[in-house]
Amino acid sequence: MPSRDSPPDAFGSAYRLLSTAVTPRPIGWISSRSKAGVDNLAPYSFFNVVAIDPPVVMFAPVGSSELKDTPRNVHETEEFVVNVVTGDLVDRMNATSATLEPGESEFDHVGIERAASVAVDPPRVAAAKAAFECERYDWIEVGGSVLILGEVVHAHVDEDVLTDGKIDIENIDTVGRLSGSQYASTAERFSIDRPS
Repeated sequence: MPSRDSPPDAFGSAYRLLSTAVTPRPIGWISSRSKAGVDNLAPYSFFNVVAIDPPVVMFAPVGSSELKDTPRNVHETEEFVVNVVTGDLVDRMNATSATLEPGESEFDHVGIERAASVAVDPPRVAAAKAAFECERYDWIEVGGSVLILGEVVHAHVDEDVLTDGKIDIENIDTVGRLSGSQYASTAERFSIDRPS
């Protein structure tokens, strides 16, 4: 029987161990555009904030030795958009994880409205409550995966989620990934004061 000091694979696959224990994970719904002009949209739950100055986010396509559309597009064009996933978008986000024929866009396949970006070429999801236009900051190979860092060069935020000009967590129902087909809403919330 594995002990608490066992190597990761003693608990099954390292992916299963990490993706189940490290939860909930925010979802980066990444839109990109190929050099041929095809718009791609795919969700990544290995996603987070990395730095504030400069503002940098990351996502990590994992488990594939061959680059899929999103990382290939980012590698070639050095641009992408992170669309924030909220409860009203979860079904459409999930539908964009399907494998499509080469040259087919998830925007068109799922029927998701595009909105033009300001500072980068790829479009954003028009219905997203927040979206971050990014330029590639770094590309780090980690084993068979890649860690893609993007500097946020422009942000879009729906006025409905703002209070006094700032995002109000009470107004934005972000969704996180748990494991397998399970997700978590941020609808149930509580506060704890930090110690002095």
